[in-house]
Amino acid sequence: MDALKQKIREEGTVLSEQVLKVDAFLNHQIDPLLMQQIGHEFARRFAGLGITKIVTIEASGIAPAVMAGLELGVPVIFARKYQSLTLKDDLLTSKVFSFTKQTESTIAISAKHLNADDHVLLIDDFLANGHAARALIDLIGQAGASIAGVGVVIEKSFQSGRTDLDARGYRVESLARISSLAGGTVSFQE
Repeated sequence: MDALKQKIREEGTVLSEQVLKVDAFLNHQIDPLLMQQIGHEFARRFAGLGITKIVTIEASGIAPAVMAGLELGVPVIFARKYQSLTLKDDLLTSKVFSFTKQTESTIAISAKHLNADDHVLLIDDFLANGHAARALIDLIGQAGASIAGVGVVIEKSFQSGRTDLDARGYRVESLARISSLAGGTVSFQE
């Protein structure tokens, strides 16, 4: 997706050979026009698969997931990372490790929003080592729902996440695949 790659080149900041900061348009300040294009592209790539729900994780996955949900005409569920007074009963829970924050969180979805009749599309902002995707897959499995695929805005292809998801048989669609962040430069995999 050329508009996304251009935005990464112009506004992304390489913090290390492992970390790309995209807070100017994706995970702090959000570019609504770009998110609309991202939602349209996910809908195009996963069209005709009978998707009934989109599942993401808070907070950075919400914007692209909502835009994809709008395009596909399906509800979006986001797994919460924090305890909530309103989200206490009948929960599906899993653990996820954040490489960027170096912390483990318990994520939760209310079981009333996801069931065995659902065919789910996972959407997330980044795919690196696959921890978030595996935690979401676990939640979806607990509900007995099936998975249509995994949509990723930015994939760090030099990390193991895609290899793991491919080995598990999941369809992964990444809109921008980064092959390297070496030398402070973003290199894309074509």
